[in-house]
Amino acid sequence: MIKVIAVVGPTAVGKSDLAVDVALRLEERTGRRGEVINADSMQLYRGMDIGTAKMSEPERRGIPHHLLDVWEVTEPADVASYQAMARERVEECAERDVIPVLVGGSGLYVRAVLDHLEFPGTDPAVRARLEGELADAGPGVLHARLAEADPAAARAILPGNGRRIVRALEVIELTGRPFTATLPDHTSYYPCLQIGLTAPRPELDTRIDTRVERMWEQGLLEEVRRLDGQGLREGRTASRALGYAQALEQLDGTLSEEDAKAATAQATRRFARRQESWFRRDPRIRWLPYDSAELTDRALALVDTALTGAPDAPDEALVDVATVMPGFRGADG
Repeated sequence: MIKVIAVVGPTAVGKSDLAVDVALRLEERTGRRGEVINADSMQLYRGMDIGTAKMSEPERRGIPHHLLDVWEVTEPADVASYQAMARERVEECAERDVIPVLVGGSGLYVRAVLDHLEFPGTDPAVRARLEGELADAGPGVLHARLAEADPAAARAILPGNGRRIVRALEVIELTGRPFTATLPDHTSYYPCLQIGLTAPRPELDTRIDTRVERMWEQGLLEEVRRLDGQGLREGRTASRALGYAQALEQLDGTLSEEDAKAATAQATRRFARRQESWFRRDPRIRWLPYDSAELTDRALALVDTALTGAPDAPDEALVDVATVMPGFRGADG
């Protein structure tokens, strides 16, 4: 019997709404209540509401939401700490006979909860030395070093992503193993059902553009100005968040509002592609089109099957992600 339901997929596809719908209707279907656990790394930050599309209290419709507003914007993201907090919430739900619905598009955070995954520790001295080398020599030099030590990691990490390059080199130095050896395989820690939402790329791009326009209309610039006073720029993770980095540049006068919105939309579309690439490799995810008729009913039918352990019933709403994610080649693609 499953212990966790997860709703995953790219940004702006409608995961949060589906998670609340499922949680609301679980009790009538199963006799057990549902509660939501956040797996969006940026929604863990206190005050980062508009740019992360964090649900308001009315939008949560009375469903308890866990692990929102946990970190200050000055704190770096820490997936190992998140793993401990999220698994504690899962166990608390189980003790109360509640089914947790994990929702988010941060792939590593989802896998940190659902799969057997241990995170190598960190060494402040090693990290400081590598960050000093990054500042002095730039990411290109460190990426070349990573390519020699772990070619697979170098292919997976963009040459300009200094933070991830430093972390990969740190793990290699501390463990004596390739960084890719520490990445998760698809071995479940909890019995779980993963429901993926997907949309054709042109439609997803339109939804992203609409979301970005709404962010500025709802006052993202004012939110970022307030967070800037709380140390947003000093936050290694929060200051780079989609929309927040661009809004800071607008506040500094280096980007116009239209350019900031365009840069945010472009960066978000690229991020959505990376999310698709991450999730599509997990063969356990059951994919549903975001605009499926009676979407919640379809999702709950999957829940019923998972809870009873019965074989899957045919469902015309389930999709082969290859039809909507160009380039999909399966779990090993």
